[in-house]
Amino acid sequence: MRTNHVTAAASGSFSIGGDLPVNRLGYGSMQLTGPGVWGDPKDPDEAVRVLRRAVELGVTLIDTADAYGPFVAEKLIKKALHPYPDNLVIATKVGLTRSGPNDWRPVGRPEYLRQQVELCLRHLGLERIDLMQLHRIDPKVPLADQIGELALLQKEGKIRHIGLSEVTIDDVKAASEFATIVTVQNLYNVANRDAEPLLEYCEANNIGFIPWFPLATGELAKEGGPLDALAKQHNVKPSQLALAWLLKRSSVMLPIPGTSTLSHLEENIAAAGIELSDKDFKTLENAVQR
Repeated sequence: MRTNHVTAAASGSFSIGGDLPVNRLGYGSMQLTGPGVWGDPKDPDEAVRVLRRAVELGVTLIDTADAYGPFVAEKLIKKALHPYPDNLVIATKVGLTRSGPNDWRPVGRPEYLRQQVELCLRHLGLERIDLMQLHRIDPKVPLADQIGELALLQKEGKIRHIGLSEVTIDDVKAASEFATIVTVQNLYNVANRDAEPLLEYCEANNIGFIPWFPLATGELAKEGGPLDALAKQHNVKPSQLALAWLLKRSSVMLPIPGTSTLSHLEENIAAAGIELSDKDFKTLENAVQR
């Protein structure tokens, strides 16, 4: 199992919006909260250590959201890393409300989005958010009002770039009528590639693609399965191979595996140093029928 002498820089770089270079293998902060992504973590000190170690290991993209906790993850990021390194990009999200563990409800009213952006700035200790993502499109609110408010905040200097989460190609095209969309964040991993057409659209338009749930392996990692077999061949864990597959899949891919432990973090970062052959890549790609 590889965990030594590899940093996130080995994953290559991508420039978000053309002016925000990041190492492609980032870190997602959702798991730094309590059960059901609600409340404080069991070990807040370990959460701080994980965040600091991520940056030490070359992570320059940290993904979070106001809804994680809510606000717990953002406050932990500030506690661990503020004042932030110049090369660190913090991406956060607004647009979901929370009323308890595992409960997520979209609210895209402009006044709510503005309030949440202001709170994100305060909780993160920032004057401008590098990447603000609409966590979900609210079907009850005109898209022009939702993206338009984020674009207005961008014009005011409180947001640098705008991204979307869990969207279709048509959603991206529609949102692009009101603002420049530089990233999308959708469910995607080696075992679930339903968002493949969207990924291809992002590749064609140089839009960063942030796959959430990147470590999911499904049946591929079961004993004797293709991921299990290749992992043993490479002397790595199936989850590391799953990340290596994502990084090889596309130059716009920005995986953000999350964890609440140092050991798992180091395993994830080490995946940046795994070089899959074209044959191994195809073996995994062909193991799941689309």
